[in-house]
Amino acid sequence: MTAAAIMFQGTGSNVGKSTLVAGLARLLVRRGLRVAPFKPQNMSNNAAVAADGGEIGRAQALQARAARLAPSVHMNPVLLKPESETGAQIIVQGQRFGTMRAREYGARKAELLPKVLESFAILRRDTDIVLVEGAGSPAEINLRAGDIANMGFAEAANIPVVLVGDIDRGGVIASLVGTRTILPRSDRDRIEGFIINKMRGDLRLFDEGVTAIRGATGWAALGVVPWFAEASRLPPEDILDLAGGAPRSDGVRIAVPLLPRIANFDDLDPLKQEPGVALVLVRPGDAIPVCDLVLLPGSKSTMADLMFLRQQGWDIDILAHRRRGGSIVGLCGGYQMLGQTIADPDGVEGLAGSVAGLGLLDVETILTGDKRTAPFAGTEAGCGLAVAGYEIHLGRTEGPDRERPWLTTEAGGEGAMSADGRVRGSYVHGLFGSDPFRRDFLARFGVEPSDVSYESNVEETLDRLADHLEAHLDIEAILRIAARVR
Repeated sequence: MTAAAIMFQGTGSNVGKSTLVAGLARLLVRRGLRVAPFKPQNMSNNAAVAADGGEIGRAQALQARAARLAPSVHMNPVLLKPESETGAQIIVQGQRFGTMRAREYGARKAELLPKVLESFAILRRDTDIVLVEGAGSPAEINLRAGDIANMGFAEAANIPVVLVGDIDRGGVIASLVGTRTILPRSDRDRIEGFIINKMRGDLRLFDEGVTAIRGATGWAALGVVPWFAEASRLPPEDILDLAGGAPRSDGVRIAVPLLPRIANFDDLDPLKQEPGVALVLVRPGDAIPVCDLVLLPGSKSTMADLMFLRQQGWDIDILAHRRRGGSIVGLCGGYQMLGQTIADPDGVEGLAGSVAGLGLLDVETILTGDKRTAPFAGTEAGCGLAVAGYEIHLGRTEGPDRERPWLTTEAGGEGAMSADGRVRGSYVHGLFGSDPFRRDFLARFGVEPSDVSYESNVEETLDRLADHLEAHLDIEAILRIAARVR
């Protein structure tokens, strides 16, 4: 029997589709259903390593966790990782496919539809229902030709659609009704219901709005979902989600420069949840403040982001921080920046060439076309505590400071440290999700050990999200729509 399937599309980006799919996945799996998440095409530099090799969007890895499944490359068969304002690295079924400019990808994306449908079919073999997430908005009709992310996929897979609107940003009635108006008949007839998301205050105040939308569209009203503040405890898909709210004014100050092509910034999420940490996200135009630790995050385009860092004068701030005896950590691309040089002889990131690093570690990096995507398990060299994470990176880093590795495995050392231990770098993402290691690391800056259990927090939040959706959505109606295999 073919598994049921339903696609959640939005009136725009960041309307909450990823969170809704995660919550529904946990809700349905608790009912005993075999559930799989699926996003045909995602655009994000926040990636995860799948259990079957390769990389997928971080949001799909979270949704897989919600469904109590190991993440698979088939859950996000096309991942676009922006490298510049006009181009991106293309990941297909977990593996690097190439780099294309936006215009070229637009002309060729339809070629990837067979791979997308293949992955979708693989997921349907072993599940009762597949929850499909769209990207952006189907109202972007200028992108409809060759579309594989929204209605183009829904048509090819012949599945029904539910449209999600974000009431918090305003104009939700116009967004939903306007989307119906602008779509061609074949696409709008595929939409069977709508969800109002992120409602603040009394839900009854929007009763007339729901009636107006239902009357103008003919779609089923599937629920009004109140604002779920605890979503901030889940790994973010967008750096703007992490940046929300003012930082704490007390505690150890950790400054993170916001690079244009920042990648895998969920590294910061466990630190943000610590009560003794003031995480300061430094925006372009601002100086890096006086702090205890500067953390250089991952980057999709290390050389370009290093040039941007210098343009902002952040290199001067970092070197001054070092002279004051401050500590610095670089993760992945940030680790590469800390070295003496970064060379790209084959133009993997763009134009071939090399740039000087910050010179804070005695290592050098050569970028190569081979990408390493692998889970990581080891210990910190100093304290011996276990750490776990993953690697997603291009390039090899070697040099004398590698003889003082930050981490160790059975195969040898990983990362590097300065002689005084105040500058550290590693290719491993997810380190701070290991609770004992994170507590020990922060204790070196005077932070009292907390009872924060990051992984437990994620699990508890997924369960509360499922409860939240159960209370406010018509789950039976959603299941009936999903069962209508066309």
